[in-house]
Amino acid sequence: MYQQGRLFYQIAMISFSSTEIAFKIKSNRELRRAYILFKAISNRTLVKVGGFFSKLAINIHLPISWIVKPTIYSHFCGGETIGDCIPTIRKLSGYNIKSVLDYSVEGGENPGQIQSTMEETLRTIINAKGNKDIPFAVFKPTAFIVSEVLKKRSSGDSLTADEQEEADLFRQRVEKLCRKAFDNDVRIMIDAEDVCYQHHIDEVVMDMMEKYNMQKAIVFNTYQMYRWDRMDVFREDLKRAREKDFYLGIKFVRGAYMERERKRAEERGYPSPIHPDKESTDRDYDAALKFAVENIDRVTIFNGTHNENSSMYLAQLMEQNNIRADDDRCWFSQLYGMSDHISFNLAHLGYNVAKYLPYGPVRHVLPYLIRRTEENTSMAGQTSRELSLIMEERKRRRNKP
Repeated sequence: MYQQGRLFYQIAMISFSSTEIAFKIKSNRELRRAYILFKAISNRTLVKVGGFFSKLAINIHLPISWIVKPTIYSHFCGGETIGDCIPTIRKLSGYNIKSVLDYSVEGGENPGQIQSTMEETLRTIINAKGNKDIPFAVFKPTAFIVSEVLKKRSSGDSLTADEQEEADLFRQRVEKLCRKAFDNDVRIMIDAEDVCYQHHIDEVVMDMMEKYNMQKAIVFNTYQMYRWDRMDVFREDLKRAREKDFYLGIKFVRGAYMERERKRAEERGYPSPIHPDKESTDRDYDAALKFAVENIDRVTIFNGTHNENSSMYLAQLMEQNNIRADDDRCWFSQLYGMSDHISFNLAHLGYNVAKYLPYGPVRHVLPYLIRRTEENTSMAGQTSRELSLIMEERKRRRNKP
């Protein structure tokens, strides 16, 4: 355990500049492979063309695992099964980094797909029970309901009898997962979705928190802080938590569907739910972290960001409020294969860090990987930053006496 004086020393010494710490887990060969991958991802034309042909290959059932698995898949994913992920989980654990197993098969629209994803998600919860290296489970809520029903339920439209039954089944499925997490003392995060789906997800998840978070945060909702209404939602959720005497589990992210949301709002003639610029998003994101830390007696924070400033800011807030680096109510997280300079440098100083570790059959995870590469390409500075850090570490190793 860290002494309080040690905590303040750590805060003063935090830096994300050490590539030696960031890439210590990677061999020279793995580092070279990462360089080639991000060099490719930096080419917008290549990503666009590659995405097109990958989707085409999926649709016509071409065998593409042989080229995807040893390249982009192995960099961003832990394997095809939970068992495949174990070596990566153990390897990360050696550097004080935990794992969050994310079954990244895209949501289905039929009962068979839903049931299959339900069974796999339950396995991730059972697998995490008592495992200090896997402190959280997670699921994507759209995997458990027909999207059109969720959209209608969120917008307040009337449902047919069959649609109402589907909506009821969704709540039952979410409750089954949350109950399993509660029974096994495993924290479970529910991912955020498009605005057209999110209202009902919020309703269901808050009900699950009220039921299962009476002693501590087990169930976590996700706030996409690029939405201009999330700070008000946060305040109302905290008010309800205090009034009903339960704990809030919150995963903060900036958001994943910006262009789609803005386009949809423009086409349908309603105000965009997204902040007008990055500065506004950054402001609300950091304001939410501050508000959460100020209410740490009632809130557990999962800071899911690749943003260096927000990662540093949470560490500073922890110092200002006398919160230890290893306090279990404060977590930092980045995706596996990205922003290792943040993850590994924070973990090196004793902070709670968890890597999101996607897994699943190559063909079924490919849509996730396509989206990830497209996001990396469009995310200002992300790919160039990864490349720059990798190049710096390769140079350091070459020049090492």
